[in-house]
Amino acid sequence: MKSNKFFILYSLFFILLGSWWAIKPLFHPGFFPMHDNTQVVRVQQMAQALKDGQFPVRWVGDLGYGFGYPIFNFYAPLAYYVGAVFNLMGFNVLMATKLMFGFGIILSGVFMYFLAREFWGEFGGVISGLFYAYAPYHAIDVYVRGAVGEFWAMAFLPLVFLGIYKLFRKKWWGVIVGALGFAGIILSHNLTVLMTTPFILLVALILFVFSKSKKQFLILNSKFLILSLGLSAFYWLPALFEMNLTKVFGQLGGGADFRDHFVFLDQLWASPWGFGGSAPGRLDGISFMIGKLHIIFTAFSVFTGLFLWKKYRKQSFAIFLSVFCFLFSVFLTNQLSFLLWDVIPPMAFIQYPWRFLVFTALAASFMAGAAILWFQKKSRLLWIGGGIIVLALIVLNSKYFNPQMYLNVSAKDYTSEENIKWKTSKISDEYLPRDFPTPQNRNEVAWEKVAVMTGEAETKDLILKSHRYTFNVVAQNESEVLVNTAYFPGWKVWVNGKEKDFTLNNGKIKFSLPAGDYQVLARFTNTPIRTVSNLISLISWSGLAGLILLNRRRFKFGGAP
Repeated sequence: MKSNKFFILYSLFFILLGSWWAIKPLFHPGFFPMHDNTQVVRVQQMAQALKDGQFPVRWVGDLGYGFGYPIFNFYAPLAYYVGAVFNLMGFNVLMATKLMFGFGIILSGVFMYFLAREFWGEFGGVISGLFYAYAPYHAIDVYVRGAVGEFWAMAFLPLVFLGIYKLFRKKWWGVIVGALGFAGIILSHNLTVLMTTPFILLVALILFVFSKSKKQFLILNSKFLILSLGLSAFYWLPALFEMNLTKVFGQLGGGADFRDHFVFLDQLWASPWGFGGSAPGRLDGISFMIGKLHIIFTAFSVFTGLFLWKKYRKQSFAIFLSVFCFLFSVFLTNQLSFLLWDVIPPMAFIQYPWRFLVFTALAASFMAGAAILWFQKKSRLLWIGGGIIVLALIVLNSKYFNPQMYLNVSAKDYTSEENIKWKTSKISDEYLPRDFPTPQNRNEVAWEKVAVMTGEAETKDLILKSHRYTFNVVAQNESEVLVNTAYFPGWKVWVNGKEKDFTLNNGKIKFSLPAGDYQVLARFTNTPIRTVSNLISLISWSGLAGLILLNRRRFKFGGAP
């Protein structure tokens, strides 16, 4: 199972090549409809905030019906940073969004390859990586739901378990891999963090039992968890402490009640492919299939583990642990697990039991590579067998990686003021401040950022950035100025360099000025919790960089397992 760096590069090339049919539809002219049709605008708003010098990005200026809101203070931002970087590199915002989608799919295959090669070797790693990329649930997230955060979180799952395994093997750099993986999940999708944690604890506990140096294993795992929390603290700490200031808690329940969305077992084998939504009973307009090949190879891996136990003890153990995780995930999607959902209150936030298909895809794809163990010492059969498996996978599963239709749209259609401030804002307004009145028609949208409410005054030289507005006011008499921004803790106003008190008018910032000329600055600043969280992440990222630099000669990621 030993390999050199060139073999790894060849393997990565095959994964990239094999993934083409999963991402090819992204490069069709126009775009396609999806359940969460906000992705292009979110990328544009993230890119604009970065251009404006805001980092980390928390506030966007045009969503929230033009009043702005702190979406990236609460909505996991990692994928949108990537999309924004593509946009800042020169790609228009629509192409940048497509690249963000495609990059997430490719990363899942690459990271699964690195995990699986530890057990099945290079060929098995490539097979597992492609099975993960072509998991039907991936196609649902990308081409049906538009669940960017979830499929980006899926990409980082293999890194977490690779890190834990390396710590079991007493490899210090498992701390780095595991921390980057778990931080990636935290920064990609809140709910996947909630779902992943029990699986991490389970795997770590089992490996702890078999560890020869239990104290060291426990210390190293504690380090990777602490480091991952530090790397992502700039996001999760403010999200945790300030979430109650938004409308999001009032939007749980109803159509998102877990009781209505359990999956029937036969739907996991075969259910009609559709582009609708989840519904009570069997009325779903969306498929929940795991994938026939994925299930077949899961069953075959059990056979492999049983019959090759004496020859491949480590691999067989990995198979049995994966089978358990697979079956437990299936259990959590089904009505049989109702009691567990009912007695653990945080599970209500997951909303849809079928979200655990993330882990059936992870476990099944990982085990698919085990088939290659039968050909390890027969190079010709290795190539032929591996090629047949990959070809069958692409032929059978690539048909799911297609949208329902294509829309004749361009980047300008998504970035128009009407689309951002009204059409897209209506889709996702849950992160508006809790008591802010939600506009009911387009006449209530903030088409202008600054207005004079009373008195005779003129505003001029207005410079708008996502988190910062500067303008001059020439007041003939005492006047009231309204800043059409949804107030959220952190917003402050300075007049002629001195901080100015203000009041709220239906949740918007209002202040009075006597006759005179004024320079006004309104800026979104950090609260104490945001400042502390930024500092924790800065220290953590600096420490990580220092750790890698000091130990770069020992950091041999591509070495033999």
